[in-house]
Amino acid sequence: MTTITFRGTGDSQGVPRSYCDCGVCSEARATGRNRRFRPSLQIEDPQSGATWIDCGPDWGRQMESASLRVLERMLITHAHYDHIGGLPEWYDACRWTDIVGEAHVPPEVIPEIASRFPWISSRIRFIPMEHPLALGPWLVSCFRVHHGRNGYSYAFEFVHTASRYRWIYCPDAFDMTEQQQQPFYGADLVILGTSFVKEPYPRESRSIYDVEEAVALFERWKAGRMILTHMSHDIDVNKTDMLPQRVQFARTGMCIPLCDESGLPGM
Repeated sequence: MTTITFRGTGDSQGVPRSYCDCGVCSEARATGRNRRFRPSLQIEDPQSGATWIDCGPDWGRQMESASLRVLERMLITHAHYDHIGGLPEWYDACRWTDIVGEAHVPPEVIPEIASRFPWISSRIRFIPMEHPLALGPWLVSCFRVHHGRNGYSYAFEFVHTASRYRWIYCPDAFDMTEQQQQPFYGADLVILGTSFVKEPYPRESRSIYDVEEAVALFERWKAGRMILTHMSHDIDVNKTDMLPQRVQFARTGMCIPLCDESGLPGM
């Protein structure tokens, strides 16, 4: 059975904010239900083992939560700090365990990472995703999406080679063109980033969809299911009455079964 686990469901600052005593941040400190690390996803498959999507600055704590000591493979969506800030820590882990990690990355993202961490390629091999990647029973491809004022990001599409079950991970996107939206139509599962319930800031200053916009996209795309991630402290995951059926908030540590070996859905 392939499973995915949400190791990081927060935005670039995570929750709680160090400076904030709002209700969500206070609840996160008290009970942990709203506690959110920077965005990442763990994929576990019997054939391919563990794969991580993105490596933010909370990567070490996320690995502890996963009870993992070694990680050999990652996918990277883009080169913003909340998605690559943990790469030096992964580099050190690879060095001390004497392995060379594999990072599968959209080609234009690799030079950005290299410019920030020019020494890191001695223990992490950056492989450009120019063609679909075989990951156990999945074919994985990436496609470019608008990230609002923050430029661009990439989404990953996973297609099961037997059942054709299809899911998409897209933590950072805003104002996607119709062409960029095409892979989302009819997907069995969409994981989409949303920072606010209703973002109050001018459109030209924004970089990610809000919850209301995501729900509208879900209905437009006719996806089977949507899970929202990359959430700021504006979102209380305990308040689910605003969400329609088959849309939910991700929670830190939440594990979702996808497909068994034959490709039958696990949900």
